[in-house]
Amino acid sequence: MDRVTDVPEQPARPADPARWNDYDSFAEAYAAETENSLVNAYYERPAMLALAGEVAGRRILDAGCGSGPLSAALRERGALVTGVDASAAMLALARRRLGEDADLHRADLADRLPFDDAVFDDVVASLVLHYLEDWGPTLAEMRRVLRPGGRLIASVDHPFVAYTIHEPRPDYFATTSYTFPWTFDGRSHPMRFWRRPLHAMTDAFTTAGFRLVSLGEPQPDPAARELFPDGFRDLSTRTTFLFFVLEVPPSAGAPDH
Repeated sequence: MDRVTDVPEQPARPADPARWNDYDSFAEAYAAETENSLVNAYYERPAMLALAGEVAGRRILDAGCGSGPLSAALRERGALVTGVDASAAMLALARRRLGEDADLHRADLADRLPFDDAVFDDVVASLVLHYLEDWGPTLAEMRRVLRPGGRLIASVDHPFVAYTIHEPRPDYFATTSYTFPWTFDGRSHPMRFWRRPLHAMTDAFTTAGFRLVSLGEPQPDPAARELFPDGFRDLSTRTTFLFFVLEVPPSAGAPDH
């Protein structure tokens, strides 16, 4: 699911844990905010699509599909897309975008996915893993539903950004949470994310049975230069997100359960 960025961290305030990251409460406003934003529409999504490459005929799971912009773009390129998200409100927006016949499922990525083994050619995870404290169960499930030779294409908050967002600096080598509010329509919504060092990310992928194909720090779409002249220069000269392409080894058998 896409993210709003460039929001300074605020001191953590007591909140009902059930309300952290409650996309149901701001789905419409969030989808409108990120639909054509610099960071989402001209940087993160184009980068994910470029990494996916030729997808015609490929069975793709959009893990954390949100309101469906990445699913729609993949489908326009000929992919057979299935979407999952934990937010019912986001899935309703995705169905409005993609049509009543869209293959959409409500599922928490921390739980078992509602699919058989080895049914997808690719899994795309767009800015979702940093919501999870423990990547292990989620990556194991993504590995399970991918065929041998299948790919996981993932974007996450860059660990350097997650480290420097807070003063005083946290322990870079520890997996720690950080919080700040997103504001839509005058209402504050508490958000919680998890930062971890780069080696912990790559170790988690390897432990789940993936092989690292590429690690990327792409530039924004050049079309954004005229649309967002100030933001484009800033985005093209600093780190924001980190992108991974990972592969299930072609000779891999079915994962253990």
